Amino acid sequence: MTGNLSGWARVHTLVHRICEGWALLGGIILGIVVLINAYSIIADLLFGTPFPGDFELTEMGVAIAAFSFLPYCQITGSNVTADLFTMNAGRAAVAAMTLCASVIAVTFAIFMIWRMNAGLHDYLEYEEVTGILSIPIWYGFVPALISLVLLGVASVMSLADIFGIHRRA
Repeated sequence: MTGNLSGWARVHTLVHRICEGWALLGGIILGIVVLINAYSIIADLLFGTPFPGDFELTEMGVAIAAFSFLPYCQITGSNVTADLFTMNAGRAAVAAMTLCASVIAVTFAIFMIWRMNAGLHDYLEYEEVTGILSIPIWYGFVPALISLVLLGVASVMSLADIFGIHRRA
């Protein structure tokens, strides 16, 4: 089926699959966080010794997972929308709002990449670690930055969808 696709459509499909895989990886990380928390709660109840640093892993894991879902939500158009504004709007108004949302997503991704990159460099320079497990804080920045780059690419693809670029290529 992909043999008949144009070059742009193949890129779009590839980006969609990468975003999907990245979101699934985020879901796996979130599942691991849940298992660690369940283990910690059970160990605390049964033995009075919870898993040390479980909240540090939860904090980092949930942040990584949340960032990993952003590109998939963008490329599939699954971001939260306010139906209150769109249910009685015409096609042109909905298209304008979709265009505006995609432009905002691209802008947001660029801004966040810039700031997260600065944060990463600060944490690399000052070597800050978590209090109990001594995990370097910068570890969480790398997957977040990858997610933001994917969000930027997915946002550009969303703009291409709006203008029908991949259908003309």
